[in-house]
Amino acid sequence: MSIHIELIDHVAIAVPSGQLDAQIALYEKMGFRVIHREEVYGKDLVREVMLQVGDSGNKIQLLEPLNEDSPVAKQIEKQGGRGGLAHVAFKVASAQEAFDSLKEAGFNLIDAAPRPGGSGATVFFLHPKSHTTDGALGVLYEFVQEGEEHAP
Repeated sequence: MSIHIELIDHVAIAVPSGQLDAQIALYEKMGFRVIHREEVYGKDLVREVMLQVGDSGNKIQLLEPLNEDSPVAKQIEKQGGRGGLAHVAFKVASAQEAFDSLKEAGFNLIDAAPRPGGSGATVFFLHPKSHTTDGALGVLYEFVQEGEEHAP
């Protein structure tokens, strides 16, 4: 079984608490536009804003932690209180098939199984220390199967 990545779905940026609105305003000044806002609970605990780059399908996701238990809050703390790259997300047709393929190939997956994410998507994460024997990629990757809300 092999994985088929369709495209880069989005690049996520961690934003320190209280700075989300200011960050949105800066991105809008650069020509981005907000296409989705949501508070995501469960494992993620973030305020999520998806921004579209011009008329393209390219997206930037801003993530502000809802509280100190959020993985994004912990990431910001590790970065000395600064925001920055949170993860890169790849779009796949089937999150379950991608998950099974990566698990079979020996990758270190953060989630026990694909799970609900923002915008009705199904997601799972690949650990930056990604492979059991061949080393680390050094970047947190998310795999996204679009939900009904964003399906064509």
